[in-house]
Amino acid sequence: MRRLWNSHPDPYVSIQDGRRGLETTRAAGIKPHVVSPVAWGAKHMRNLTEIVRQSLATLWAHKLRSFLTMFGIAWGVGSLLLLVGLGEGFRSGQAKQLANLGQDIMFSFPGRIPAVAGSSLSGQTYYFTYDDYLAIRDEANTLRAVSPVLNREDIRAVSDYGSTNGQVFGVAPSYNDIRNVPVGPGRWFNDEDNAQSRRVAIVGWELLKNVFPGRPAVGSTILLNGIRFDVIGVLSKVGQDGNNGTNARIFIPIGTMRDLFRLKQDSAENAISFLNYRPINKADHLIAKQEIHDIIARRHGFDPKLEDAFEDWDTIENSQRVDKIFNAMDYFLGVVGVVTLGLGAIGIVNIMLVSVSERTREIGLRKALGATHRNILTQFFVEGMFLTLFSGGIGLLLASGFMTLLGMLPSPEGFDTPQLVPSSAAAAILSLAIAGIAAGLYPARQAALMAPVEALRQE
Repeated sequence: MRRLWNSHPDPYVSIQDGRRGLETTRAAGIKPHVVSPVAWGAKHMRNLTEIVRQSLATLWAHKLRSFLTMFGIAWGVGSLLLLVGLGEGFRSGQAKQLANLGQDIMFSFPGRIPAVAGSSLSGQTYYFTYDDYLAIRDEANTLRAVSPVLNREDIRAVSDYGSTNGQVFGVAPSYNDIRNVPVGPGRWFNDEDNAQSRRVAIVGWELLKNVFPGRPAVGSTILLNGIRFDVIGVLSKVGQDGNNGTNARIFIPIGTMRDLFRLKQDSAENAISFLNYRPINKADHLIAKQEIHDIIARRHGFDPKLEDAFEDWDTIENSQRVDKIFNAMDYFLGVVGVVTLGLGAIGIVNIMLVSVSERTREIGLRKALGATHRNILTQFFVEGMFLTLFSGGIGLLLASGFMTLLGMLPSPEGFDTPQLVPSSAAAAILSLAIAGIAAGLYPARQAALMAPVEALRQE
């Protein structure tokens, strides 16, 4: 308990002083005034409630000015969040589009090499061979997986229900560790299928419409250029709209492909179309690429540094390049959003400065009636906090609602629904809150420090 005495100059006394004071006041017939912590807290809560009520009443008294300021804040917050969200949607969509191909995929295609050793004026086409693949598989140290691809597009597929022309890919069993080939019904082929050159096939999702319309494909047979194959699996749809080329392919083991459907060129007896591979570590993708080049160049007798000897597609490098582009886009959109946000902050500063200057006499009158320095600052603190947090919350809700509506619409390929970034939302509202508080407290402090008489004289 805190004990207060009318005769004591300091209302907050120590316990010992309180005991001596209690004996003295009892002897003098004076009753001590006792204030419990609960009563003390309730009093301050009533004071805070009254300050909040006065702040809201002041804002309501200037409805148009308050509304325009709050609109500017909400617009700034909503614009910033929407712009950053659009950038994140683009980034996420591009990442998913690359993921449709596979994880950390790299391609290597043969280019042109000198027809005469050491000559830079003549060039000829060459082919990767199956033996090149075997050498890479056995010698390379930086690869997680590698697969040859033997591609033919002139093979006709016929079933009991229809026919179609599609790409036929002969690949190694490790292909599904590199590329995104999700098998729905059935299974992917294994090492035994490849080693024994089994006539088994996996049919892409798009081809089912023509060769197995409305019928189960797994367990059925299909003729590829008149040769019977057992369908052991069906690929699930790859990509959001099914436009991925994998959906229109038929996959068979590379051993079977080499036996039955070799490339037609006379000089391509043992040729493959290209190589797919994946490095062990994403950071070592350039080392893996150079290792591939070195092995193939050594086997074909040319300098691995020849620019035209290889045509590579490095999705890791592309992904890094896209990240840089979107980082720049995020930075640009962020700057635009911050500028828009700054306009809202200027609105807060303006209304608080005007409000304080208009109410200098009110501040002087309140101080003359007993209001403390803390009471004055608390009122303007509450007004600034209410303006920023309430308006920022409205902007946050509007941006979230708009993004939710966009999420209900079909997204184009390579673009995701804009995503709300919590860190951006927190930073936007926090920066506005700081601006509003600073704009209100500084002039309020100057006015509160004035003597009541001087404040009352202000016009």
